[in-house]
Amino acid sequence: MSLAIFDLDNTLIAGDSDHSWGEFIVEQGLVDVEHYRAENDRFYREYENGGLDVNEYLRFALEPLTRYSLDELAKLHQQFMAEKIDPMRLPKAEALLQKHRDAGDYLLIMTSTNSFVTGPIAASLGVDEIMASEAEIIDGRYTGNVVGTPCFQAGKVTRLQQWLAQYDGDKENCYFYSDSINDLPLLSEVDNPVAVDPDDTLRAHAEAAGWPVISLRD
Repeated sequence: MSLAIFDLDNTLIAGDSDHSWGEFIVEQGLVDVEHYRAENDRFYREYENGGLDVNEYLRFALEPLTRYSLDELAKLHQQFMAEKIDPMRLPKAEALLQKHRDAGDYLLIMTSTNSFVTGPIAASLGVDEIMASEAEIIDGRYTGNVVGTPCFQAGKVTRLQQWLAQYDGDKENCYFYSDSINDLPLLSEVDNPVAVDPDDTLRAHAEAAGWPVISLRD
């Protein structure tokens, strides 16, 4: 059983779930519209440029969750899935997941986006497990804090190494699919790195390194 790891945003779905959640709560009037939209867009530009301060961003993204109960958030997330995520689904991405599933591989999503946003998305994709930036819950409420290492850039390598200590499958023949230069640390660690609809910087690196470059959107 090989390990097949997938980035989520702009890899398995045709968009960024984190940024889209921000747009969704702006549209719902749950945050200060002008300020939150501007900051959400700023953080996304910094992410695309490889210069995101992930801890600053997570503090920003998780704070609105502290204002609502888990039941209220679950209802909001159902609406978010229907309005924002379902239109981003990619048949070729789901076919790729099925290909690895049929081969008996273990399917793992690794995403920097927080676990509240991404957990239901991963469940809908039918993967075996998701590793995300973990949002802390105490006494049935989100605290706005992160638990452990954010699953971002080199943090993905750290989190995977910790996870592999308890993984029983093949650790040597690992795949990782990603669109983003932010994932270069983990792409450089695995035996089978694959650039998926990559940003320009990752595309250049992948072509120079001889890595496969594929599209799940064409």
